[in-house]
Order: sequence, then C-alpha cells, then structure tokens
Amino acid sequence: MKQRIPLEKLSGVWSAAPTPFTRDMQVDVAAVRKMVEHHLRLGVKGLFLAGSNGEGPWMTDSQKSRLVQSVCRYARGRLVLAVQVTDNSSARILDNIRRAKADGADIAVIAPPYCIFKATPEKILDLYRQAIRRSPLPVGIYDRGKDSSVPVTAPVLKAIYAEKNVVLVKDSSDDPARQKIALAARKKRPRLRLLSGDEFSCVDYLLAGYDGLLLGGGVFNGYIANQILAAVTAGDVERARKLQARMNRIMFDVYGGKKIFSWLSGEKKLLVEMGLLSSWRNYLELEYPLTPSCERAIQRVLKKDADVLFPKA
Repeated sequence: MKQRIPLEKLSGVWSAAPTPFTRDMQVDVAAVRKMVEHHLRLGVKGLFLAGSNGEGPWMTDSQKSRLVQSVCRYARGRLVLAVQVTDNSSARILDNIRRAKADGADIAVIAPPYCIFKATPEKILDLYRQAIRRSPLPVGIYDRGKDSSVPVTAPVLKAIYAEKNVVLVKDSSDDPARQKIALAARKKRPRLRLLSGDEFSCVDYLLAGYDGLLLGGGVFNGYIANQILAAVTAGDVERARKLQARMNRIMFDVYGGKKIFSWLSGEKKLLVEMGLLSSWRNYLELEYPLTPSCERAIQRVLKKDADVLFPKA
C-alpha cells in the first residue's frame, strides 16, 4: 500500500532544488548536506529533485541516484522528497519510479514527455494513466503549459488530475484556464494539493486558492516566500505584494536580469557565495552564461538581502 503523506507536509513552500556539482561534474555530497540544512532553515517543507532547475533531464541515472540517496540520508524524514521521473514511455517512467523509490523518494513527479512521435491527446493520456496507475509511489504532476515540447491538452490534464494516485500538482503554466482545471480537480478531490511554480506571481496563485508554492529559487527565496504565504493567509495582501516585489527584484538580480540571461549559473554562483556550493558548474552554462553584470548584482543581493538569505533562527 502506498504511504499517505500528511496534507500539511504537501502544502506550504517547496523548493525545486538545484543539484550541487563539483568542478568535474560529480554530485557534491558535502554540498548536498549543506543545501538540505539551509532549506530547513528557510522553512521549506519539501524538495523537488531532478526537475529542470535540478538538471534532471541532463543528468545520468547514476547521478540522479546519488543525489536522491544523499538528500534522503541527510534529510532524515524532515523534508518530503519528490523526484522527477519524466520519460517518453510509460515503461521508462515506471522504471524511473522504481529507481526513485529504491533511492528514498516519497513522490514521483511526471512532467510532459520530451518527445513523442505522432502525439495525440489519446496517446499522451494513455502514457500518463499507465504510469500513474502502476506507480509504486504517489504521483505529482508538473504542468509546464505552453513551455512543454509535447502539449498536454486541457481535457487530458483534467483526466490526469482525476486519478486517485495523483496527490500533488506543480502548476508552472501561467495559464488561468489551466489554473481553473486544477482548482476544479481539488474541489472533487480535496486531498489533492496545488502548488504554484510561477515564482514571479506567488500572490495571485495563493489568492486563487492554491495550497502553496514550489519554487525554482526556493533555495534562496524560500524564507521570503514563506513570508508571502503568511501575509496572504492573514489577509494582508498589500504586504504580500510588497514582499513579492522584493523577491522578484532579488530573482532578476540573481538570474541575470528580466530576460533571465544567466538563470542557473547565476543561481549557483549565489549559492557558492553563500557558502552552500563549492562550484557553480552546471549542464546549461553555455546556454545561460554567468556575466560580469550578474556577478555584480549577486554581490548587491548578498549585502542588501542578507536578512532573507540567512534568516535568524
């Protein structure tokens, strides 16, 4: 029988955690331990491993296993661990889920497949259903909306959310219509938890009724995200929007400006400067190079925003 995870652990602020690498692109286990403890200081409830921000689509299976095993060892049950298991067939997805379970994952997260020949809505739905219904772990769904290379249509999404083994949604669609589908699904299945993956619009999703946030920058903005959540819960929308504006300014500085020019390289460089990572190496450093202007902005963030980067106990 699949373990039922308490709803309070599925709500709140989650982090789509980056993967720490050494200079020679090995999983940095010492940095993993620091990262786990820092997430706990920020008040993060769960970690989403091997997603886009975690470089899962580019990592080897052995790297993913080493990452998940290390996080599991250091988290010691204090964080819920979700692992992305996306692939191009239900057979491969299920193989990935079995590996993730053996490594210590609590939830398997399925995003749209990377490539499907002659894709039809029926074919996509069948892939999801076979994986969800046969999964030995509870399942999370990562909705990437229009950014997905393989489209998951609204009717398919509605059918996926109706599956009993789906316990969690990461909604990064930035699409009000898909938001309505998620909210309607939770109305029918109250145990379904909805987390927004749109870190630049946290307030709007929380006001719409989402249960929390699952943020790519959660490793550095998790504390301020918790402040936003607390302000919305208290009905202080004005404060929540002020906090959101501050968080957006921090993210634009760290990610290389409003065009997100340095994205992952900038995020990892910040974490190096914070003493959490030993290297900012990543699989996407050619696509998202670390620029001198981004490095200067990171230094400003370290001085100006130390209170939310390093919150006091």
